[in-house]
Amino acid sequence: MAKHLPAHLLVNDFAIRSFRDTADGDYIAARMAFRAELVAQYLWSAQQAIEKYLKCILLLNRISAKDVRHDLSKGLSKINTSGKVSMSLTKGTQEFIVDDLHEYVRYLEVSHHAFGLDIIRLDRAVWEVRRFCTLDPRPHQAVLTEGSPAPQVRLQGGHLERIVDSSKDPAREALLWQNAYFGKRVRRTVRLRPWFRASNAPLYLNPQILDEVLKLVYLPKDVADAFRVHKKP
Repeated sequence: MAKHLPAHLLVNDFAIRSFRDTADGDYIAARMAFRAELVAQYLWSAQQAIEKYLKCILLLNRISAKDVRHDLSKGLSKINTSGKVSMSLTKGTQEFIVDDLHEYVRYLEVSHHAFGLDIIRLDRAVWEVRRFCTLDPRPHQAVLTEGSPAPQVRLQGGHLERIVDSSKDPAREALLWQNAYFGKRVRRTVRLRPWFRASNAPLYLNPQILDEVLKLVYLPKDVADAFRVHKKP
């Protein structure tokens, strides 16, 4: 029966199911990896979540995302310059998305790090971006106020909302653990253990092997160029 629906509704359904719902799963996976202090897996899942949320917003508003690929900065720019969506993000969230999340973390192509309180930055970024993954204007109007708990925002038919509402969902505990932005109740405080993890990329430590590596595996040109400059005396 769904195939007989108007094309614009089917495209919207594609945006929700392929991008927003999948991003919700990536977000929970990022929280699980963070709790286990698996930094590369946390950053990669977080990057994937934000990327898919941005692509959902682009698609729902019929803004082409064909050239966005994994570039979060480009995704944000296309949304903000489209004239179709007024997506105001806090400075902290913009910095987290542009500076901390990038597509090169999965293979340790570049060095990375994380702190034990970074989960708060991820939760805030998801809360801020995800509320635009709907054509309902009401979630767009929610704003964060310094010193006050985040307003509860629910997206109709949302995957996260279904998980929050189901006490038996196996993903619920991972979603709600020390989460001040999603849940059934307003949470004013979270308790997190401070820690720090960092890894230097092998090519940062040994840039002299760059040409040998490039004979065997693909590296993005900007990454290769950066290490080529780095290895110069």
